[in-house]
Amino acid sequence: MKLAILDDYQRLALRVADWDRLRKRGVEITVFEQAFASADDAAAKLAPFDILCLMRERTPFPRALIERLPQLKFMALTGQRASSLDLAACSARRIPVSNTGAGNTNAPTAELSWLLILAAARDFAKAERGMRAGRWHEGLAGGKILEGRRLGLIGLGKLGARVARYGAAFGMEVVAWSQNLTPERAAEAGARLVTKEALLESSDIVSIHLVLSERTRGLVGAAELERIKPGAILVNTSRGPIVDELAMLAALKSGRLGHAALDVYDREPLPADHPLRSLDNVTLSPHLGYVSEDVFEVFYRGALEDIEAWLDGAPIRVMNPEASA
Repeated sequence: MKLAILDDYQRLALRVADWDRLRKRGVEITVFEQAFASADDAAAKLAPFDILCLMRERTPFPRALIERLPQLKFMALTGQRASSLDLAACSARRIPVSNTGAGNTNAPTAELSWLLILAAARDFAKAERGMRAGRWHEGLAGGKILEGRRLGLIGLGKLGARVARYGAAFGMEVVAWSQNLTPERAAEAGARLVTKEALLESSDIVSIHLVLSERTRGLVGAAELERIKPGAILVNTSRGPIVDELAMLAALKSGRLGHAALDVYDREPLPADHPLRSLDNVTLSPHLGYVSEDVFEVFYRGALEDIEAWLDGAPIRVMNPEASA
């Protein structure tokens, strides 16, 4: 029996779960720590495996890929859902998929959002690069203070509400907008509901906290970036395609958008020659949102339990019970 662990390029899977329990049962384990170059590459490398342990939606598994994995018998998915996994295709192949606990993914993502807000406001990444290169102050050192400025949150769910509280603690005025947000719900989170247009035009920092869907794809496009307050900071820790990447690049180059602090991208990993990497007014992180040892312990220990239960003939937390019917 062969197991492939897709380790999300973080190299934490083997550290946080006792995979020797499977080795003692004769399971051969291979860890993939790098992104697949293409669907063909994924199909070729994963074809020999009976079991896959997936890191949420980081590697898409559409029907076309699933049908090219002849040995596949079971999948363990870290987290509770993945929009890029075709469950119907798994069921058609009689491949059960078990998930795990979610862990506390809200806290690390919200904390990273605030880290990016602080780094962008103080232009910290540029200062850090200069220090490593042997330089000292360059231009206006220290950037902008947050106290007294306006924080605009696009999305005020569990993540957005946490960031709203951080903003209040820093003495910021917090406004928010989403398609279904009510004044009462905004007030509960310590924010004031405004229109999307007003949020863009008046906020010093715009931070996105929405799930990617057909309604939110391209939500912040050229028209929205034309409206944004000149010199504003845009923060995205949700999903890259919520923002029109080409329009964002144009706004950054023109100076209309003062700074972008990003953890998510249209294509991940971000290509080495991507133009975002060469702009000074950009702070980048490699999709670290929920990545923490605490969360990965929940993910991979749960995945190990899922695999053991399936090997015992009594799978748990099955997302598609029809696959075993």
